[in-house]
Amino acid sequence: MRRRDFLKSVGLSTVASILPDLPAGRTARAKSVSSKKPNIIIIFVDDMGYADLGCYGGKQIPTPHIDSIAAKGVRCTNGYVSCPVCSPTRAGLITGRYQQRFGYYTNADSRVGLPTTERTIADVLKASGYVTGIVGKWHLGAAAEFHPCKRGFDEFFGFLAGSHSYIDPLLNSDNPILRGTEPFDEKEYLTDAFTREAISFIRRHKDERFFLYLTYNAVHAPMQAPQRHSDSFADITDKNRRIYAGMLTALDEGIGKVLEQLRQLRLEEDTLLFFINDNGGATNNASDNGPLRDRKGTLFEGGIRVPFMLRWPGRLSAGLVYDQPVICLDIFATAVAAAGAELPDDVKLDGVNLIPYLTGERKTPPHQVLFWDYGENRYAVRKANYKLVKMREDTNLFDVSTDIAEAKDLKQAKPNIFNELQEAYKQWKSQMPEPLRAPKRDKPKEKQKKQKQKI
Repeated sequence: MRRRDFLKSVGLSTVASILPDLPAGRTARAKSVSSKKPNIIIIFVDDMGYADLGCYGGKQIPTPHIDSIAAKGVRCTNGYVSCPVCSPTRAGLITGRYQQRFGYYTNADSRVGLPTTERTIADVLKASGYVTGIVGKWHLGAAAEFHPCKRGFDEFFGFLAGSHSYIDPLLNSDNPILRGTEPFDEKEYLTDAFTREAISFIRRHKDERFFLYLTYNAVHAPMQAPQRHSDSFADITDKNRRIYAGMLTALDEGIGKVLEQLRQLRLEEDTLLFFINDNGGATNNASDNGPLRDRKGTLFEGGIRVPFMLRWPGRLSAGLVYDQPVICLDIFATAVAAAGAELPDDVKLDGVNLIPYLTGERKTPPHQVLFWDYGENRYAVRKANYKLVKMREDTNLFDVSTDIAEAKDLKQAKPNIFNELQEAYKQWKSQMPEPLRAPKRDKPKEKQKKQKQKI
């Protein structure tokens, strides 16, 4: 596919055929991109509360370095992830596609991971000449065929499963820290180690075009703050919240060091940087979701609306607040369009290139409708200000532009909108395959023999 054809294709809405009022030819082609390909960094954090950052209203825990991304870039107030838990969100982000398109509804385990038929953002950027690296949490399959270095990444430092101790690697002997494929005996507090490795990657590749996927596991449980912050928040009486504050502070410090490294190497203006959380605040880490309803694991706003920022000095206005709904799927399309990368003909994205929307070239919303499906009769649809939420037995309709807490159910007052969103979901869902299933394990030969004897 030629570059100009790709830049047109990344903006096509996959729901244009679902709702008749959607524009079929919507594009996400930027007016122009720098003739010099930008470096691309995605900073992905874990289980953080929506209101724990200063730039999203937090007042208890200072987060000056993360806040600086918003101050020097764009802060999205309606930023979403594609699932309320870790692994499916990562599958959506790294492919730019609704993960339901390849059956990915739940968290990965030792046998289920990102299907090898899917192209990752690392695959596409690597083919375009980028050096690609991941530092941190993978959580897209622990089997050998799912390893990051087989999914487009040149370098990997981190762990494969869903969580890890920050201070005692022996607690995760079945999920070791790896450099590439080899276990690594890490001594530092894990957030600090990931910062160290990210800075090393940037330094080593400063004269190349690079893509860094920096996936901190902070502030996911277990609740373990670095010793240097043990007395930093003595005024917080809740023990878990006090530990959480120390963990978030270490995370903010680390991100600050990464940003400072870009400044020192004069790479700021040559770097497109994204910051996003993988789902809403969790129930077990004392995070603060502020005004949002519920938490991680649900399709209410508290499960899927997250801090979402991006920065590209010289291309995106500093301090811009963007209120239209965007989703983690857009990161893939935005990054590869900025890089001028070619997308294979068989890859159809659900995300769009956000740059022309953020620069004001395009005045329409990036998405006319967004979908979520968490399996087991749990799904949601957002179109304009209205959001339908199905959580097993209950189905509700909210105007999230005026009711961010999703407190007033409108399905009786707005039956036409309720029915429209229900129908849109049904049509979208009809395109999706069945959820992935773990392959059956072969039974041990001795056990098989005994069973045969019993028959």
